[in-house]
Amino acid sequence: MKIALIGYGRMGRMVEELARESGHEIVSTIDVDNREDMDSPAFLGADVAIEFTTPQTAWPNCLGAMQRGVKVVCGTTGWFNQERRDEAALLCKAAGGTLLCSPNFSIGVAVTRLVSNRLSELMNRLPQYEPLMIETHHAQKRDHPSGTAIQLAEDLVGRVSRMEGWHEQLDKPSSHGLYLQPCILDILSDHNLRILYRREGDAAGEHSIMWQSDDDRITLTHHAYSRRGFARGALLAAEYASKHQGLLSMDDVLEDLFQTK
Repeated sequence: MKIALIGYGRMGRMVEELARESGHEIVSTIDVDNREDMDSPAFLGADVAIEFTTPQTAWPNCLGAMQRGVKVVCGTTGWFNQERRDEAALLCKAAGGTLLCSPNFSIGVAVTRLVSNRLSELMNRLPQYEPLMIETHHAQKRDHPSGTAIQLAEDLVGRVSRMEGWHEQLDKPSSHGLYLQPCILDILSDHNLRILYRREGDAAGEHSIMWQSDDDRITLTHHAYSRRGFARGALLAAEYASKHQGLLSMDDVLEDLFQTK
């Protein structure tokens, strides 16, 4: 597979490393100082472009690639709202383009999401349990809560009839360097899922969904050791996108991988 990279930060370099290990070819690398190379024969000849940049540049990058007939897999978070989704869907339909966006390409996160969705359906029948989510990422991550946390939260709210929505709250450690323990957090009474977000160190990413009652607590956690899992999943998504057309998501990749339907 011929891959163009859009963005050559930590994730771009990680994708490049794993792509070469897997026998793929990096034919073009676009960064802040050479965006004009999107018109080069090398970029135009790519089977798919993998985009990891910033929320401010992601859509212009994806749009530029799609307008040039190059399929795009985008892992940048914090920009893909409903308006952009509608615009991308129209462009894909009109021009036969392909855009696959996901807040998280990790296969482990994908499995966690499937399990969480089933757990939410069960908990819908157990009103004595109330949910809480905690997500932790590196200190340089700008958007909050994470795109993965938002996706997990919206999945949960859509499956639990007593939940009306979600809201975020920065969770800061105390003067002793310790966070509040979930067991002593007061459970929400306004029927909204609370997402506590933490930004610290170089954490690759951790998401915990807790269901707490007066008697016990159930916790589902995904902890990323490094960014390699995200890069590996992005390559899997790129392989899928290179063979399909339209506005796609990681759900489509999972359906193909797990045959969930």
